[in-house]
Amino acid sequence: MNIVLFGPPGCGKGTQSKRLVAERGWVQLSTGDMLRHARAAGTELGRRVAAIMDGGNLVSDAIVIELIEERLPEAKAAGGAIFDGFPRTVAQAQALDQLLLDRGTQVDSVIELKVNDEELVQRLVKRAEEEGRPDDTEDVIRKRLEVYYGQTAPLIPFFAQQGKVKAVDGMGSMDEVAAGIAAALEEK
Repeated sequence: MNIVLFGPPGCGKGTQSKRLVAERGWVQLSTGDMLRHARAAGTELGRRVAAIMDGGNLVSDAIVIELIEERLPEAKAAGGAIFDGFPRTVAQAQALDQLLLDRGTQVDSVIELKVNDEELVQRLVKRAEEEGRPDDTEDVIRKRLEVYYGQTAPLIPFFAQQGKVKAVDGMGSMDEVAAGIAAALEEK
């Protein structure tokens, strides 16, 4: 099964992805983690990624799709993938559909985690302090939310036309959100 965890920065995609990996054995394909790893590696690609992320902007489709494509064989072997932070644009969604179709599979479900903006900012500022994430200043967080609503939120209609979107309240405890996701995945 291939699922997309969808929602604004700080809604809990990473936390819930890790939980699904532990419970179901699927592979987490977190573009945020992959991009932070590339950044930390200090390669030419990592330096380009750092400059883009530090400005609160989206990394190019070509870079992100290349990172995802490299991990698809691992996901197939595990029986499924959780796409966390990908796709972020309609072009990326179309590319993902094609990548999966070429491998005889598809996105089975899109879980939209719903959290209000002020809660998102509070969560991200706290995470930045706890984890030392230089890309999570309050100004950059607000810019990331603007980018999300302008460029990524329009994906909801793209996947809704395919009948794949299931909204889950992301404002509860981690366990409550996990229960909401589990219920959504059982829906047909």
